[in-house]
Parts: sequence; C-alpha cells; structure tokens
Amino acid sequence: MKSAVSAMTLYGWRMLIEPSHLGFGYGKTEPPLPYMIDNGAWGSFNRGVPWDGDRFIEMLDMWASGADMIVLPDIVGGGDESLARSVEWLPKVAEYGIPMLLAVQDGMVVTDVQRFVRRHGVGLFIGGSTEWKESTLPVWGRLAAREGCWLHVARVNSVRRIRLCQLAGAHSFDGTSVTKFPESIRRLDHARRQPALFSA
Repeated sequence: MKSAVSAMTLYGWRMLIEPSHLGFGYGKTEPPLPYMIDNGAWGSFNRGVPWDGDRFIEMLDMWASGADMIVLPDIVGGGDESLARSVEWLPKVAEYGIPMLLAVQDGMVVTDVQRFVRRHGVGLFIGGSTEWKESTLPVWGRLAAREGCWLHVARVNSVRRIRLCQLAGAHSFDGTSVTKFPESIRRLDHARRQPALFSA
C-alpha cells in the first residue's frame, strides 16, 4: 500500500475510503491523501456479507469532516430498492454537511434520479454492473450536464474505461488498479490527462 500511496501522491491522485478500511490504518490515523467516503455496499457485496450501517456511521464520525464527498448508502444492482435506501439515509448523512453523491444502480430510471438530484442537490456516483454501467453512462453524463451536478464513475481500471468516462463528461472516477499495481498509474494518468473531443 505504501508504494501505491507514493504513486498516487506523485501523480496528484486522491483516494476513496470505505468502512472496511477502518480495520487498517485509517481507523487510527488520518487517510494519507485527500479522499471521498464510499458507504461500503460494494465491498460488502463482494465479500458476501451484509452491509453494516453502523460501521458506515463510525467512519463518518471519524473522517467525514475532511472528505470531499460522501456516497449515500445503496444496494448493488438494487434499482428502486437502492434508491429507497438512499432516500432513507439522506437526512442522516446530510447532517455532516459534506456534498453527497447518489449511487446509481441497475434498474434506476432517469426521471426518478433527476427528481432526486433536483430535490436534494446531490451528485451522481455511477455504480451498478459493468455492462449496465457502460451502456448507460452516456445517459447519466447528459443528465449530470443538464443538472450541473458532479458525475463520478466507480470501478474504472483501464484506459478504455477512462475514455468512456471522458466521453460522458465525468468529473472523477475510482478504481483499485493502482492499489494492486502501482506501476499502472503512469499509463492511467496519461489517459486521464488526454482531452476528450466528444464529451457530454
């Protein structure tokens, strides 16, 4: 991890932290780079364990004050059920006074997401399955452009996906490639800095 942090520092990257990281150094010391906070639903989904809302609140209590943004609780691939969870949690997360992102998941439709964005002034965090994310990303890019909200794309670990983010007009993305293979940052950062000719 030290070499990954060094690489991200060198290239001016930021980081995403989530509740499972409390078991590492972030539970004891401040994260080593500027950061945003994810709710941990994706990590729980991958580990096959229930999402822990109390753990999420624990992380917010510790580190929300320094975060760029916070991703509202969601359900991976959950559609309307995921949106309902975000609605339920929004008042509690809003108490921290940090910009919030709605995790957009498989099955959500533009009209419902647009109403949520307009009503609550949140940005978009594009999650969901890989195929759904890639096929709908232009739609979310156009919505973000119309509403003037932040557009973040999750699980971007290749030059190809960075290009898709650029074409959609995304403001930021995250991925685990650099934490696993720090040497990949040079290629990914080069792609990140290339101009997109046909963005949203």
